[in-house]
Amino acid sequence: MTESFVIQSDIDNLPQVEERLFHFCREYNVGSYYSTVSVAVLQAVENAILHGNGSDSSKHVTLSFGTCRGGIYVEVVDEGHGFDYSRYGDLPSDDQMAGEGIFVMHQLADRLVFEEGGRKVRLEFEVNGIDPADALERVSVLQEHYQMVAA
Repeated sequence: MTESFVIQSDIDNLPQVEERLFHFCREYNVGSYYSTVSVAVLQAVENAILHGNGSDSSKHVTLSFGTCRGGIYVEVVDEGHGFDYSRYGDLPSDDQMAGEGIFVMHQLADRLVFEEGGRKVRLEFEVNGIDPADALERVSVLQEHYQMVAA
């Protein structure tokens, strides 16, 4: 299952993102991992608003939350021109803090992928929680297997 929503490109909308993310993490039983996920995701959204969309409130940021093998993912897409993301990821020097947000995302996410020329970032988090429907399906498959073995 994927949940998507769009916010106006305004830093004042970060609490709305935080609330939706909190409910998503709780729904998929990854609430204990929420702090790690939220710091990385809020950094991605802030970057999209400030750098991608240039704080232009007429532009939007689209977020998608979903499950993937081993955990959850969040995608953040802005309406900007993109950027050369290959230049970032190492710890920024004290006098040049450019790229600090990307460094934070690299450190907190288990997988970080930029697409669409840097307009889209996908953060993946390996967590112990799992989609309840997937968990039930796995249990059913195991039960069927053990019933066949016992017969």
